[in-house]
Amino acid sequence: MSAKGKVYVIDDDEAMRESLDFLLNSAGYDVSLFETGINFLEALPQLEFGCVISDVRMPGLDGIELLKRVKADHNSFPVLIMTGHGDVPLAVEAMKLGAVDFLEKPFEDDRLIAMIDTALRQAEPAARNEALTQEIVARIATLSPRERQVMEGLAAGLSNKLIAREYDISPRTIEVYRANVMTKMQANSLSELVRLAMRAGLLND
Repeated sequence: MSAKGKVYVIDDDEAMRESLDFLLNSAGYDVSLFETGINFLEALPQLEFGCVISDVRMPGLDGIELLKRVKADHNSFPVLIMTGHGDVPLAVEAMKLGAVDFLEKPFEDDRLIAMIDTALRQAEPAARNEALTQEIVARIATLSPRERQVMEGLAAGLSNKLIAREYDISPRTIEVYRANVMTKMQANSLSELVRLAMRAGLLND
């Protein structure tokens, strides 16, 4: 049975972690458990896209602070917050900070699974979008300083001659740099190169 998606459970209550692990594995998810928010944040850079389910009240780093840090990194992982009785104000704060939803303990299993399905389905396009942006940024990082200057000039609409004049290089040399840029950026046309530069934020200024 193929997993329906990744789910990361963060709760300091071992019984709750084990209960959710059993429930979500049975529902077809690939589940990872974390006892603390700090443990999750340390692992986050290496984690595949998935849905985060975090308790709101935990020692050390609570669910609200965890959510703030995940969103501060512009992470596209959807976050669901679990709250105890009487924690609705915290849940509302979590929603304002970017949580996709919250549910109060004890909750119905079917409701949790439906929320995870919805969260993953709605967040996946944004995750793919972010992954593509990071890939473009990685391509730009392979450019030499001069190649990057040429790319920025091309993306800004400058001709080979104008770029050559700006950096006191021959137009023929610019053509070589331009060919290197197109290859490294995997761009088949100048318009595609401009789109890639825009996607990476090079034309925002």
